[in-house]
Amino acid sequence: MKYPPAQMALVILVGLMFVAFAAATWAAEHPASVSVPSPSSLYKEISKADSALSKAFNAHDLNALMSLFTEDLEFYHDAGGLQSYTQVRDGFGGLFSKNDGIRREVVPGTLEVYPIRGYGAIEVGAHRFCHDENGRRDCGTFKFLQVWRSDAGKWRITRVISYGH
Repeated sequence: MKYPPAQMALVILVGLMFVAFAAATWAAEHPASVSVPSPSSLYKEISKADSALSKAFNAHDLNALMSLFTEDLEFYHDAGGLQSYTQVRDGFGGLFSKNDGIRREVVPGTLEVYPIRGYGAIEVGAHRFCHDENGRRDCGTFKFLQVWRSDAGKWRITRVISYGH
């Protein structure tokens, strides 16, 4: 049986209203399990955590650096592929043992932070790495995306995507 267009539009509208009501009711009954700070507060927290990451990296403090990652870390590198926590630890250890003055800094103005409801935050930006090579300073700027999770008030990275190398 064919329905007139006006009647069909009314049926669709009522159906959409039902779906919207059901979704809103479900969301109200299932609050996020992790409290996410307000966007400006979240930006400050993630920026501070990223500063701690740079500080540990620049000090070549492997233990402090790795304490900012979860043990189920997945690190995706466009040139190096997927790496686990252990592989990342070994990679940073080898990098630091070269003693070539490698440093990391976030490029000013590139940092973006987005909340992940019930989980943590996404950090997107560009960082610059510099080291000494063949008697001169060599620098490169690359893009990154990091997923942060707050564990008992401490922010740690669970996923990294590093690209543009």
